[in-house]
Amino acid sequence: MLAGCQGPQSALDPASATARELARLWWVMSSVAGLVLLLVSVLWLYALFRAPRQYPQPQARRIQRRLLIGGGLLLPTLSVSALLFYGVNAARGMLPLGEAPLRLEITGHQWWWEVRYPQGDVVTANQLILPVGVPVDIEVSSADVIHAFWVPRLGGKLDMTPGRRHRVRLQADREGVFRGQCAEFCGTQHAHMILHVEALPPERFDVWLQARTQRAAIAPAPGAAGELFASRCALCHRVAGVSDGRRGPDLTDLASRPTLGAGVIANDAAGLRRWLREHQRLKPGNGMPNHDDVDDTTLDALAAWLEGLAP
Repeated sequence: MLAGCQGPQSALDPASATARELARLWWVMSSVAGLVLLLVSVLWLYALFRAPRQYPQPQARRIQRRLLIGGGLLLPTLSVSALLFYGVNAARGMLPLGEAPLRLEITGHQWWWEVRYPQGDVVTANQLILPVGVPVDIEVSSADVIHAFWVPRLGGKLDMTPGRRHRVRLQADREGVFRGQCAEFCGTQHAHMILHVEALPPERFDVWLQARTQRAAIAPAPGAAGELFASRCALCHRVAGVSDGRRGPDLTDLASRPTLGAGVIANDAAGLRRWLREHQRLKPGNGMPNHDDVDDTTLDALAAWLEGLAP
């Protein structure tokens, strides 16, 4: 029963003040619901097994009115009002009240995340890096269908609607790696739309951001690998100083990401080569065309160049 109380995606294992309030709200509502269920079950069993009684008609009507007003009106009204009041106060921490020291933008795509840090015009994909103890306002939107941004251990679930922008505030209280997930069904690969979230100490976060702001110039891939990238990959993918594609994930810091395909496969030498060859088998329907006509030598050279795309 308690298998979901821990883990990288458990809302009952909070790592922020907001998430703790939401977890506490869940426990309160679950406890109240359990007590109501227990009370109703006891009354039902009592009514089922008690000896039949006869009441005069006036007394029976008084009992009916008491049950109707007390159990049917007053009890639900008071309990729901109390839970609503508690829930509204618990959710206030997610509201972007006042200015946060850090703002960023996240756009949902089928089926990956585009993360943009306006400070330094830093763009990455499928990874969200946050400073510990700093409020962060995240502006979410969608480039295609309705998605939903949700990092259960940090709190805050917000729909990402095409043509509209919404804002949610997160603040990680401790260092760690968390898992975000699209929480609105968005197509066949909805389950494979995972966001790697990592909270770093502020000084390490500054180093991470500065490394991408002041990155060195990237040289294009050599030989046939460069021709392949220019003729195919560059049409959809951006690599700072090399290409300016906007349809697919930005690859400028690809080698520093833990996974490929938004959590489908580990981003190591073997995983990268397998992704280039089998991406449609690993994640059917993604926007990248097959490379079955490309020889292994060229794909290996392209993979070797991509492995060097890190600040």
